[in-house]
Amino acid sequence: MLLPAACMDCQINLNNMKSNSTARKRVLLLGINFSPELTGIGKYSGEMIDWLTDNNYDCTVVTSFPYYPTWSIQEPYKGNFYKKELTKDGRMKVYRCPLYVPAHPTGLKRIIHDASFFLSSFFIIFYLLFKKNHDQIICMAPPFHLGFLGMFYRFFKGGKLTYHIHDMQIEAARDLNIIKSDAVLNTLFGLEKIILNNADHVSTISVGMIQKVSAKIDREILLFPNWVDTKLFCPVAQRNRLKADWGFKTTDKIVLYSGSIGEKQGLEKLIQIAAETELYRDIKYVICGDGPYKQKLSDMAKAKNLSNMSFLSLQPLETFNSLLNMTDVHLVLQKKSACDLMMPSKLTTIWSSGGLALVTAEPGTTLYNAIHEHQMAVVIDCEDEVLLKKTILDCCIEDHALERKNARIYALDYLSKESILKKFMADLGYESNSSFPQHETIRIPELISEPAVMSGYTSLTQMPL
Repeated sequence: MLLPAACMDCQINLNNMKSNSTARKRVLLLGINFSPELTGIGKYSGEMIDWLTDNNYDCTVVTSFPYYPTWSIQEPYKGNFYKKELTKDGRMKVYRCPLYVPAHPTGLKRIIHDASFFLSSFFIIFYLLFKKNHDQIICMAPPFHLGFLGMFYRFFKGGKLTYHIHDMQIEAARDLNIIKSDAVLNTLFGLEKIILNNADHVSTISVGMIQKVSAKIDREILLFPNWVDTKLFCPVAQRNRLKADWGFKTTDKIVLYSGSIGEKQGLEKLIQIAAETELYRDIKYVICGDGPYKQKLSDMAKAKNLSNMSFLSLQPLETFNSLLNMTDVHLVLQKKSACDLMMPSKLTTIWSSGGLALVTAEPGTTLYNAIHEHQMAVVIDCEDEVLLKKTILDCCIEDHALERKNARIYALDYLSKESILKKFMADLGYESNSSFPQHETIRIPELISEPAVMSGYTSLTQMPL
């Protein structure tokens, strides 16, 4: 049937509106760490992009080859220069760029490491200027200066730039004495402020971090906390029986440190504590992970002829929940100088599995206050070896069922991956995207925002499981 011209114009406009509303949004992620790294920033960046592609976004990633936490390029990526990967029926493109990876990272070597990725990834960003544009550009910091690459791309291609801060890199470099020159530090802070002023959105992972970023610049800082898959990491019944699968007796008390193994973790004190508590035959210490300092720790344990100390490699997802559940005490050790500059990502999986975390954090920090508020872990002062040894023994002897229960409740209520990612994308303005599921309201506690009383609960024991 022939339509009048006006009606034909209306039909065309309606078709265009329908096409635009269902078109996939395009996201460009810039970050030095990405999947298949199992810990840290790479884990979260990989999971976020997986989730976005599963929710009808087209995603492009500019990253490096996986190297963390071992500080060596992982197989089968060794020997590559640049590499392009296509997955999810072409909806996920990953461009991997070469970089310098020091076997034993020092302050200077880390600076060269970051700079080498900035340079190599610039050529991919320049290449992408001649490809289809992206609606959203997300820069993962550290390295903090990746924000300049995002600004460069946006200048030519448009889109919105989100600058997401996982760690306060410059402050950490200053407080850990990696950079000592005031002139250099002031220059870096000045460069960072340019990024903070020019990004369309700035986000970070906790309230404590928001407060620190807000002290640098007067603008809204979005909350984008780390999350956990509460279905994958969950409590199991009769968890002591799992200990036999790992070579221990069901009556053993397992004290676990799992994560990156470097000098800044201060794990040599755990070797000393293991030596001093060797008479407690049932207490076994396990260090799980990889890193440049692991061999030195292993040699220290051998020199002391420790029978209560074991070392494991970083565990894959298929076995990690079993490891978490067979553990009686999870150590989350921080230094005073950096304990409010970053949020230990390992805590999310520990709490989701209903584990007992023994955390070192300074009074007044976000993490310290949240643990006291919600009674979901044991927290003590940083860098007190005598207190740490005493508390480890207490945790192995005392019943901490309440803390375990509260940890799982906290993870279910506040750390769900689905809820956090939906809310973040809605905060960036994508709730009107018809391909994007309607986001749900989530409650944000003090560790991330406000305490649980916001939800109408006066204590954790009143919250539903």
